[in-house]
Amino acid sequence: MVMKSEPATGVPSLPAEAAPSAGATAPPGALARVGRYRWLICALLFTAATINYVDRQVLGVLKTTLQKELGYNDIDYGNIVTSFQAAYALGMLTMGRLMDKIGTRRGFSFAVGFWSVAAAAHALVGSAGGLSAARFALGIGEAGMFPGAIKTIAEWFPKKERALATGLFNSGTNIGAIVCPLVVPFIAVNWGWRAAFAITGAIGALWIIAWMILYRPLAEHPRVSPAERAYIESEKSPPPGKIGWLTLVPHRQTWAFAIGKFMTDPFWWLYLFWVPDFLNRKHGLNLLQIGPPLVTIYLLSDVGSIAGGWFSSTLMRRGWTANAARKTAMLVCALGVAPVFLATRTDSLWVAVLLLGLATAAHQGFSANLFTLTTDMFPSQAVGSAVGLGGMAGAIGGMLIAQIAGRVLQFTGSYSTLFIMAASAYLLALGIIHALVPRLEAARLKQG
Repeated sequence: MVMKSEPATGVPSLPAEAAPSAGATAPPGALARVGRYRWLICALLFTAATINYVDRQVLGVLKTTLQKELGYNDIDYGNIVTSFQAAYALGMLTMGRLMDKIGTRRGFSFAVGFWSVAAAAHALVGSAGGLSAARFALGIGEAGMFPGAIKTIAEWFPKKERALATGLFNSGTNIGAIVCPLVVPFIAVNWGWRAAFAITGAIGALWIIAWMILYRPLAEHPRVSPAERAYIESEKSPPPGKIGWLTLVPHRQTWAFAIGKFMTDPFWWLYLFWVPDFLNRKHGLNLLQIGPPLVTIYLLSDVGSIAGGWFSSTLMRRGWTANAARKTAMLVCALGVAPVFLATRTDSLWVAVLLLGLATAAHQGFSANLFTLTTDMFPSQAVGSAVGLGGMAGAIGGMLIAQIAGRVLQFTGSYSTLFIMAASAYLLALGIIHALVPRLEAARLKQG
């Protein structure tokens, strides 16, 4: 596997008029004159990701309260969680295609509106069946987050900045995972659990207002300077055309991304839903004690998300090709996950927390670059669908790991097997990705 800087001839040449604003060759102050409106768009994506994870996590934070109020057991809870993941898999496919069909301005507004209504609807249910239905609707809507965001990044950022921008917006998921357990209990104690769902669901409406005011397609946006538009468009994509799922499926680029998601996303779900149980089983932490370790883990995840994107973007600014930069960053992250199996072998709580934090940080860095591969291999009008296909594969993997985790823990009572699986999955995934797309060449798609 080639992981070093490749010859300069592997870097796509830029039009002569774009050269002054292209990275290291620009004169002092040139990038400042280009403009930075694209980073405001990235900030909107970051905020959407934060809201997405807050709405997703409310159920887990209120698990004990809801079980007492609605009278369901752990098997019912497992079915409720499964309904979300099944809908998320389906939604990844449909929402990705929607983004490509109607565009990110309307598509993203629809997705956030759909999941916000579904999140607020949790406040109206009175049974486990009602929660399952609400979670299914939430999964459909929330699945629009990543296809919409990655497509937006492809439309608003030049290739050399896409991994960094992806890492930045993706770090919002960790902020959401931190904010939720800090805010939701306060709301529930003071105004009840139904208010917690209603209030968090309503936040999405505020985001939609900001999105509709601040976002327009790049070509027609009045607040983007000609210099910034030229900088963003310095690496031209093929002209727009209709690209369907069946067009994407035969290509090894699609399978490289989908297999990468299938093999690595399950372990993010594992960290998200099972780490509190691990900390309780291994170190005896109760709900009042678990906050600081979880906050530490997700703060480290934030660092990893940003650092992973920054690393590959920095390598590209230094002349590395996208192929070498992305895969080198992914290799470093895959190696960063590897020590996680030691978390079950230490009696020190904070050593285990740091190992888990390193693993989640490395996952987020790996994920930022994996997402960005779609913008390297597909034209912008196909990115939403490609991300949707891969996201569906990742969600299916998440459903499988939930079943595996439950059975492993039932028979062994230990997380050792699960963390060994996590330690090796990323290196294996990267090896398969490299075998399928050794040069990260663009897919040759037929457009209708």
